[in-house]
Amino acid sequence: MVRNGIGIRTASSRSERAAGQIHVYDGAGKGKSQAALGVVLRSIGLGINSDSPTRILLLRFLKGPGRSYDEDGAIEALQRAFPHLIDQVRTGRAEYFGAEAITRFDRAEAQRGWDIAKGAIASELYSVVVLDELNPVLDLGLLPTDEIVQTLKNKPEYLEVIATGRAAPEALLDIADLHSEMKPHDRPAGAEYNISGIEIYTGAGKGKSTSALGKALQAIGRGISQDQSHRVLILQWLKGGTGYTEDAAIAALRQSYPQLVDHQRCGRDAIVWRGQQQELDCIEAERGWEIAKTAIASGWYKTIVLDELNPTVDLELLPVEPIVEALLRKPRDTEIIITGRCHKPHAYFDLASVHSEVYCHKHYGDRGVELKRGVDF
Repeated sequence: MVRNGIGIRTASSRSERAAGQIHVYDGAGKGKSQAALGVVLRSIGLGINSDSPTRILLLRFLKGPGRSYDEDGAIEALQRAFPHLIDQVRTGRAEYFGAEAITRFDRAEAQRGWDIAKGAIASELYSVVVLDELNPVLDLGLLPTDEIVQTLKNKPEYLEVIATGRAAPEALLDIADLHSEMKPHDRPAGAEYNISGIEIYTGAGKGKSTSALGKALQAIGRGISQDQSHRVLILQWLKGGTGYTEDAAIAALRQSYPQLVDHQRCGRDAIVWRGQQQELDCIEAERGWEIAKTAIASGWYKTIVLDELNPTVDLELLPVEPIVEALLRKPRDTEIIITGRCHKPHAYFDLASVHSEVYCHKHYGDRGVELKRGVDF
């Protein structure tokens, strides 16, 4: 059977792997730390309803406690609700610095973070270790790359390790099982329309939906800790059915903060291929768009995630023109995040203030390695 177009595998259609992989997200585009946060959300969701040991260490280099980040509130809320599932450590100073301004404190903080990471990896207590902003730490020479590489090569087989940030060294990329580069694209037309706050994540690499989930977690954190009116909608196309691990974590946050987050899925519990669309696919796509259109126009939500909208349009399940019109009329303070592969940019791409193409340099799936619940879906 010849399959044309883009097909999104649903959670229930997947088998999964047991072996952990080394992920590296780098590049000049936006979405690297967000992708790591998306994995945190999925892993928490897996642990809520799992009897197997599932614990995450989120180690954030170069993000000292002297500065606040949007995701802080949501991470703290998850820690309070599920202290057995997540640990967080922040190291470094609060401001940006270059190689010419490195101090003894910077080296000491980087080493403190790495000592914690080494202990966590050796302890076998964690199923996922996130080393957020490790790449620039290595690029600045704050830690010895050879030691980090050797430690990661000898990690426990089941352990998932995620390293983020610009300028990943070649030695780390060589041992990575997955390497996604976030490439920025300039979209100046948005300024001409006097519109901002639209982010698009596309490309063949892993990290698009995961970055969107991370962005949602940041927005939820903002609503918890900074702005109680910051309401979030996560709307996902082509992902019907059950088995998505982020659902449990989102549901837990909804239970604690019902005024802050809403979540909707639409689509059949099946892969949709071009030329094999069913009437129900169109109905579900249109149902999702009606929800999205109302949410955008209403001003109720400050952050709206439109996950897999791009392939939905690519599969001709939705027309482009109403999407452009809705985005042009969106409230100024509403952020829209759009994700998914597509064969060519759609007209609404010109309205984006951020467009990151997730370029795939290396993916374990290309070697026949299965995806993993709580990490990939």
